[in-house]
Amino acid sequence: MGDVDRFASRDHFASWNGTAPIDASSGDHRRHRLSRAGNRRINRVLHIMAIVQLRNDTEGRAYYRRKLAAGKSPMEAMRALKRRLSNVVNQQMVNDAKRIRTGPGGHMGATLQSSAAGSIPTASTSDKPLPGPARAHSRTPALAFS
Repeated sequence: MGDVDRFASRDHFASWNGTAPIDASSGDHRRHRLSRAGNRRINRVLHIMAIVQLRNDTEGRAYYRRKLAAGKSPMEAMRALKRRLSNVVNQQMVNDAKRIRTGPGGHMGATLQSSAAGSIPTASTSDKPLPGPARAHSRTPALAFS
């Protein structure tokens, strides 16, 4: 998904992954439908997450049943569950990004301490220079087999 900072809010993340609802109202009847836009791979992962939530006795299943009890159709309840899972994923990514950024200036891996073990560093065998140019060896002609 890349850097989570490129999404200004969880709404932008939902729009990017295709779980933001699209208004499909007509007259007095207000409804929303699933978006066919967005990153289809991430949308598929969220769909699988929703299906797994419905198969097991989880908080997601309880949420889905509350939406059905509120008069939503099964597809509308699924859309709402996918959006809720999108919000959970976005929040987890934000939390992970905050935890990683511990260095000064917000840069990953930055530190104010030297990484040198001592005042006089020693060279290991891989740090030593090569002995010089390679010598030319005379080649023996390949024997021809008949």
